[in-house]
Amino acid sequence: MTPRLTLRLALALATGMTAAALPAQVWRADQGDGTYRNPVLFADYPDPDIIRVGDDYYCVTTTFANAPGVTILHSKDLVNWRIATHVVDRLDGDLRYDLKQGGSYRHGFYAASLRFHNGLFYLAVTPVGHKTRIYRAARIDGPWTYRELDREAFDPALFIDADGTAYLGTSIGTDGTVTLLTLDKDLSTVTAARKTYYNKGAEGSKIIRHNGWYYLFNAIPSKLAMTVSRSRSLWGPWETKPSIDDSSGGHQGAIVDMADGNWYGFVMVDAGAIGRMTNISPIFWKDEWPWWGTPDNPDHVPARSRKPIAGHPFAEPPSSDDFSAARLGLQWQWNHNPDDSRWSLGQRPGFLRLHATQADGIWTARNTLTQKAQGPRARAVMKADIGGIRPGDICGLGTLGKYNAQLSVVGGVRGARALRMQLTGSTTAGPETQVRVPSIPIRGRTLWLRVDMDFNTSQGRTAYSLDNRRWTDVGGSFPLAFDWRTGTFQGQQIALSCYNPAPTGGYLDIDSFTLMTLPAGVQP
Repeated sequence: MTPRLTLRLALALATGMTAAALPAQVWRADQGDGTYRNPVLFADYPDPDIIRVGDDYYCVTTTFANAPGVTILHSKDLVNWRIATHVVDRLDGDLRYDLKQGGSYRHGFYAASLRFHNGLFYLAVTPVGHKTRIYRAARIDGPWTYRELDREAFDPALFIDADGTAYLGTSIGTDGTVTLLTLDKDLSTVTAARKTYYNKGAEGSKIIRHNGWYYLFNAIPSKLAMTVSRSRSLWGPWETKPSIDDSSGGHQGAIVDMADGNWYGFVMVDAGAIGRMTNISPIFWKDEWPWWGTPDNPDHVPARSRKPIAGHPFAEPPSSDDFSAARLGLQWQWNHNPDDSRWSLGQRPGFLRLHATQADGIWTARNTLTQKAQGPRARAVMKADIGGIRPGDICGLGTLGKYNAQLSVVGGVRGARALRMQLTGSTTAGPETQVRVPSIPIRGRTLWLRVDMDFNTSQGRTAYSLDNRRWTDVGGSFPLAFDWRTGTFQGQQIALSCYNPAPTGGYLDIDSFTLMTLPAGVQP
C-alpha cells in the first residue's frame, strides 16, 4: 500500500467515514428508502443483456473499439451495479484496433449475449466485419477464451434450451428476418441454420422460455421501439405485440427471472449526448404475455419503483482515481488498444504517466484514456504535474465523442508552456478542429484542469486553476452530442490525452482524477 493510500485510509478510519459520508454521487438510483429511480445506470451502457446466476446478476454491454472491451457489471439487486470485469483485454483481428491504417471508432464489439450453462459462462459477440465468437469462462472475471464460428451473426442472441441445445438468434434491422443457428454441444460449431420468423426492422434479439412458451424480444431501431413475440415452438408460428418504446421506457432489452419467481425487465433508452442509459422495470404477466410496469399503467417503465430485492447497500461503477493502485481501475478504457510502452503507473508511483504519442490530433492519438461521462450533470477535475511536457506536446483533459473539447497544455521552446482550448467535431469528411483559445501562458508545475458537462442542456465548459481554488473558464461553452454516424457511437466520454505531432515528446503526470456532481446553479 502506498503512503498516500495509507494516509487516506487512516483519515477515513479516524473520522469514522462511511459510504454515506462520501461526497454526493453524480447519480444515485437507490433512494435509500427501499425504492429506486430510473435510470439505474445514468451513463452509456448500450445493448444490455442481463442474466441471473443464483443470487447474482450480470449485465454485459457494448464497448465498440475501447480497450479493454466487452464490459460485464455485477449486481445483487438490479439497482446497484459495479464493474465485474472486461472480457477482452485487447482487441484482435484488425490493425485498425491499434489505430493503424485508420481507426475503428463505431466498430469493434457490439451487442453481446451472456448465458450460464453447466458451470460455465458463455458469451456470444460479433466484432464488426468479423465472424461471431463464443467466449467461455468458469468465472465471471475469467480467464475468457473464445472459439470463432464460420459466419457472422449480427447481434447474436444466445439461448440454451431445457434439453441443453444451444442456439443463436440473429437478425438485422435493414431486413428483420430472424434466423436461428443451432450449435453443437461444445458451442463451437454451427450445425444448422433456419429462418424462424420475419419481423420488419427487427434486430437486437433476446430469447427466453417461460411456462412452456418461447418469447422473442426485438428492438425496432427505426421506431425506437420494442416488440415481444411468443410461440410454443422455436420454429413458430410466432405472434407479436408491440411493447415499450423510448417515450415509455426504452427500445432494446428483455426480461430476467428473479429467485422468488418474479420477473424484471431491462432496457436501453436513447438519451441524447449521454448515450444509451439503462432502465429496469417490474414485469407482470397477463394472458401469457409479459407487460412492463404495473397493471394500472401497462407498458410504461416507472420513473420510480420499489427495489426488486431489499437490503443491499449502495454501489456504483468506480469513477474517481488517485492512481495509487498497481493497475488501472475498471472504469478506465483506452480509445483503442494502447501502446503499453507509452504509459505507466510505476515510473512515478501514485501518478499515471502518459507519454506523448505521435498523432496530429486527438482523433488519431493512441493512448487516450477514457471513462464514461455520467448524467445528468457532472464535473471532472484532473490534477497534474506538467513538468515533463516538452516542445510540441499537447496534453490535457476534455471530452471524446461527436465533439472533442480539449483543454491542453502545449509545450513550447525553452520550457515555455501555454494552455490551449480547441474543439474538434467529427464529420463525414473527417475531424474538423476549431481553436477557441490559442495560448494562455502557464507557469509552475502543478495544474488543475476541469470539464463541466450538463446533459440536460447538452452543453459543456472547460476551466483551469493553479491552486484548486480560483478557477478561470476557457473557451466558452461547447456542445455535447451523440452521433452514431460520425462520432464514436457512444455517449460523450471523458478523455485524458497526451500527444505530439513529432515522434519525440515528453509526458504528463496525472496525480488524481475526480468525478463529482456539477454544483447547483452552475451552467456550462
